[in-house]
Amino acid sequence: MLRVVVVVAVLVVFVYGLIDVIRTDPRQTKGISKPAWIVVQIVLPVIGAILWFLIGRPRGTAPAGATYSHPIAPDDDPDFLRNLELRRRKQAEADRLKKLKDELDAKERKAAEPESQQDSESGDARGSGDTQGTDEVK
Repeated sequence: MLRVVVVVAVLVVFVYGLIDVIRTDPRQTKGISKPAWIVVQIVLPVIGAILWFLIGRPRGTAPAGATYSHPIAPDDDPDFLRNLELRRRKQAEADRLKKLKDELDAKERKAAEPESQQDSESGDARGSGDTQGTDEVK
């Protein structure tokens, strides 16, 4: 039973040390380069792991986690959300301007209709020779 515990402990220390070396940033390793630490870990499993934890591992840092240079989802990206809000505002402004332009066109058409009706009515009055009620000098 004791042999199994010792073998499992050696295996755990070896695997943990090797994974820690692999996940550490190469610029933060101390003593020797990262590939050299991996070789030491494989050639001398327990001694290499102990040396790594005492000498090679950067102090005060946890194993390097996965870092992402960009947000995972669009909802987490502040630039995307800002652009989304700007697009929404521009679309609302464009819709408002289109509505105002349509209203202005409708008013201009309505104003143009009575003028054309007045022109046709005044043309009829001049053509009939009816000068009653006008102050025209002949």
